[in-house]
Amino acid sequence: MSTDHSPAPETSVPTCYRHPGRETYVRCTRCDRFICPECMRDAAVGHQCVECVAEGNRGVRRAVPRTPLGARAASSAVPVVTYTLIGACVAAYLAELASWRVVWEFMMLGRAVLPNGEVGGVAEGEWYRLFTTMFLHQRGGSFGITHILFNMWALWAIGPALEQVLGRWRFIVLYVLSGLGGSVLLYLVGAPQDSAVGASGAIFGLFGAYFVIGRRLGGPVGPIVFLLVINLIITFSVPNISWQGHVGGLVVGAALAAAYAYAPEARRRLIHIAAPLLTLALLATLVLVRTADLSPAT
Repeated sequence: MSTDHSPAPETSVPTCYRHPGRETYVRCTRCDRFICPECMRDAAVGHQCVECVAEGNRGVRRAVPRTPLGARAASSAVPVVTYTLIGACVAAYLAELASWRVVWEFMMLGRAVLPNGEVGGVAEGEWYRLFTTMFLHQRGGSFGITHILFNMWALWAIGPALEQVLGRWRFIVLYVLSGLGGSVLLYLVGAPQDSAVGASGAIFGLFGAYFVIGRRLGGPVGPIVFLLVINLIITFSVPNISWQGHVGGLVVGAALAAAYAYAPEARRRLIHIAAPLLTLALLATLVLVRTADLSPAT
């Protein structure tokens, strides 16, 4: 009796789908393909292949690094707004040196007769003066060029730090509304013919914001308090300085910074948008009331 020995059936050895020459018995838990150690990526359960990992990462929304006040950290790394504001003020000053007309056409003025004989000012519908004045500076007189030099130094010294923690759009809003606050206070309590130029209202707003945010984040505020006190002493002791512009800018800047710094995280974006809008609405209302008061009776 003879026994027929049949040949053993051939078995195929699985290989990596990316490296056919490498034997492996490990499968990707996502696509079920065989993968070698080089192609394995640790997963919550088992291993995945590089393609499945890449596909999964495309659907994951990565967290954007943000500052303590909610600004995008990367977007404010370079203080673009600060440098742009400095450039705008310097350009405006050069235009002033070229022509006095730039000053009396764009300075803050309630209502008065201009050198060309026309009556101009905010009360005459020239609302742009409330904004344009914050880019002009005194070109002569007791201060001369020191006016713009000090303001630009202050902007360069504290602007980048504020812009970094606030982000660009919050910083520019803070600057503009602080300058506007100074113009509005001058318009409200000053004589109609009172005029002013300078970024000092906006700079005082940055001083106030730096103090508020520094306190909120636990940073040193002694130097900014010293600088602020010295400037307030100068404001009220030196003639021909618009204290209204300085105080108005300081109040608006500090109030807006408080809204930025102390907004609850859950409602931070809403408050950061609503606070500037409400501030602008309030300032616009005050201007309308003052303009109606200055309008001649018909």
